[in-house]
Amino acid sequence: MKITARGLPASDAQVYSEVAQLLDRRAAMRHPPFSLTVSDSVALGIARLFRSTSLSGEVLDRFAAGGSVDSDELVEAARFEQGYASAEGYAALRCLVLWVHHRTHRAEQRSAQAG
Repeated sequence: MKITARGLPASDAQVYSEVAQLLDRRAAMRHPPFSLTVSDSVALGIARLFRSTSLSGEVLDRFAAGGSVDSDELVEAARFEQGYASAEGYAALRCLVLWVHHRTHRAEQRSAQAG
């Protein structure tokens, strides 16, 4: 499924602040809902932080630039980058994966209701 985010990428400080708040909120819940995720601008900001000339970095770059990317490709790129990221970067990339899962889950629900 193709996925995009609206808006401008959040600043580094906004990314890490929202990621920390989100993870604290999710940790306080026994079963956090799919809908509890970062904003579109933070999802774009996370991708911007990890863009590079590598294959996974190019996927993140296309997404950060406002392009449409395959959701599975975006998750795969984020998970690959987690292997090289700091603890904070790993957490941010995890939040990006959660954001993708929420978006795909929501789109699947909408198509099931329409069909």
